[in-house]
Amino acid sequence: MRVIVDMSKCQDHGQCVFAAPDVFRMDANGRLGYVSDPHDALREEVEEAADVCPLQAIRIEG
Repeated sequence: MRVIVDMSKCQDHGQCVFAAPDVFRMDANGRLGYVSDPHDALREEVEEAADVCPLQAIRIEG
């Protein structure tokens, strides 16, 4: 699985961090960071994160 965040859409709301904290995080400046190739065991959390993103900036491939 590959996670892609369109950073031109992302406004750092952080909903994905609550849904999948092992994949998404906010840095000290409040900017989103993420693991682009998380373990497949985290797929359900990543799918939830993509669903709750208010700007639909998260895409999952594979």
